Amino acid sequence: MTLPLDAREARPGQPRVLLLAMTTGYQTRMFGEAAAALGVELIYATDRCDQLDDPWRDGAIPVRFHEEWRSVDAVLKALESRPVSGVLAVGDRPSVMAASIARLLGLPGHSTEAAAIARDKRLSRERLRASGLPVPEFQAVPAGVDPATLLAGLTFPVVIKPTVLSGSRGVIRADDALSFVTAFDRVRRMLASSDIRELHDPESDVIQIESYIPGSEYALEGLLDHGAFRTLAMFDKPDPLDGPFFEESIYVTPSRVNPGIQQQIAAAVERAAAAIGLHHGPVHAECRVNSRGVYLLEVAARPIGGLCAKVLRFVKPGEPTIGLEQLILRQAIGESTADWTREAAASAVMMIPIPRSGVFRGAAGIEEARAVAGVDEVLITAKADQHLLALPEGASYLGFIFARAASPEAAEQAVRTAHERLRVTIDPWLEVLNQ
Repeated sequence: MTLPLDAREARPGQPRVLLLAMTTGYQTRMFGEAAAALGVELIYATDRCDQLDDPWRDGAIPVRFHEEWRSVDAVLKALESRPVSGVLAVGDRPSVMAASIARLLGLPGHSTEAAAIARDKRLSRERLRASGLPVPEFQAVPAGVDPATLLAGLTFPVVIKPTVLSGSRGVIRADDALSFVTAFDRVRRMLASSDIRELHDPESDVIQIESYIPGSEYALEGLLDHGAFRTLAMFDKPDPLDGPFFEESIYVTPSRVNPGIQQQIAAAVERAAAAIGLHHGPVHAECRVNSRGVYLLEVAARPIGGLCAKVLRFVKPGEPTIGLEQLILRQAIGESTADWTREAAASAVMMIPIPRSGVFRGAAGIEEARAVAGVDEVLITAKADQHLLALPEGASYLGFIFARAASPEAAEQAVRTAHERLRVTIDPWLEVLNQ
């Protein structure tokens, strides 16, 4: 990932911002482009090998998110000659280290404790429950436990999820004893895989079991400014997310749910952020809504993940339109963002699902998909011959479709129609047997 030179080379008086990220994050490059456009020097701290000589040509400070204080010390030493105005994070794991660095530098941000609670499914549930917000019944158990011994205490349906992973990865609904034991063993095998063990996360041996919450699902993108909460956008998730897996596919904004429910969602997220202790910076929340209220599934101390942020654009009289990354950077360097509002047009993004595991050979019909009225962009991020995993084991998408239209209905239909025009080839894996 080679970033624009003007995003790495400082100019006299140029503000600096530290960005902590996983090296594989889509959004890292988007922040680099936003910083270049804004005239901000972006200093990266990423989990790359510290024995290689700047393999990505971005001058990043190498860190290890499982060696927090050693990495924090390395970052602070690197910043002695390059003081920064703000600290940002892309992803859940970097958010905790970013909070620690901001506190030690005396810069505004979320507290370390709050960032740690936000990324911990058990701790966040406990904090929300203590604040009086509705949460599902839940228990966290060691991955090595015999799932059959848990059956007596369960009321089906339930949802099994690994606490160490984000999004929908490893999240499985079980409706009876047999599906529960099968799902639990499946999640346990995931946690034993090499890519999870390489995280060195103490939560990699924990599985959470929650009561299933029916209802419609929504997402909210917000911004905290020294404790003052502001909703930037609210998303509908129009596809049913009933299980057994919970693959998110389409986000549409503005929301079409009635204004009263939108106010309830925004109020619940604001209350949840305060209960967790989040104070300054981006907030991304996911929730389910039913007749019993708003159930917060996630309140994260970070912006919406990956390329999905491209669905958001912000306007201000007399200024060019900007993306979410530039809005967050403006706050990080001390600018007010109060006058920036989401554009009037409706927008939608489809995270193109992986229909089955196998070897990706390619996608046809891309130009036909791009020709659909309202479609802004069709990006296939999977690479030819890449081994793909479908949910619940998978952690990626085939790509993304973005659309803008006069109404949320039209934006949603545009991404659906574009998706129908794609023809994806995924070959089965061929197991090689030793003779």
